[in-house]
Amino acid sequence: MNLSLLLAYMLAILLLLMTPGPVVALVTGTAARHGYRRAFATVVGTNAASLVLIALAALMLTGLVSINPRSLQVAGLLGSLFIGVIAWQGLRAATSAIAHRPAAQGGLLKGFVVGISNPKDILFFAALFPQFIAITPDLSSSLITLALVWMAFDFAVLAFYIITVKRWLPGAQQLRMERVSMLILLLIALAGAFYNLRQLLL
Repeated sequence: MNLSLLLAYMLAILLLLMTPGPVVALVTGTAARHGYRRAFATVVGTNAASLVLIALAALMLTGLVSINPRSLQVAGLLGSLFIGVIAWQGLRAATSAIAHRPAAQGGLLKGFVVGISNPKDILFFAALFPQFIAITPDLSSSLITLALVWMAFDFAVLAFYIITVKRWLPGAQQLRMERVSMLILLLIALAGAFYNLRQLLL
C-alpha cells in the first residue's frame, strides 16, 4: 500500500469534510432542532449518497460509464434547487413563532438527497478521487480502501459537529445555530443554482 498517497487522501478528505457546506449545514441545523437521533439519521443518508458517488466514480474509472458534463450540470442545478427548498423551509420554521415545534428537517432521505447533490462531493469524486486510485496495485482493493476511509472520516467529522452543537451550545444558541445553518444552506443553494445555470447557458 502506498502510505504517502493514503495520507494525502486522508488530508484531502479531512479538509473537504471540515469545510462548511450543504451537508454540514443540514446536519448542524437538524442537530440543533431535533437532537442526536435525527441528526445521525441524516448522517447515514449522506453516507449512503457518498457510496453512490464512489460507485459512479468507480464505474467511470473502469470505463463502464461515461458521464456527460452537461448531465452533471443539470443534476447540480436540480440538486441546488432541492437544497434551496429544504433551506427555505428550515429557515421559515426556525424564525416563526412555532420554532420549537418539530419540523420536517433532516432525516435519512433528505440527508441522502443533499449528499448526492452536494457540489463539493460531486467535484471531489469526479475529479480528485481518481488521483488516489493507485493507493494499492489492485483496483478493487483501492476502491474498498478509499471508500472505507471516506466513510470513517465523514462519520467522524459530522459526529463532531453534532456533538459540538448539542453539548456546548445552550438552547437559545442552538436555535440561532439552526437559523445560521439554514441561511448558509440557502446561500449555497443559490450559488450552486447560479453557477450551474450559467454553465448550461454558455
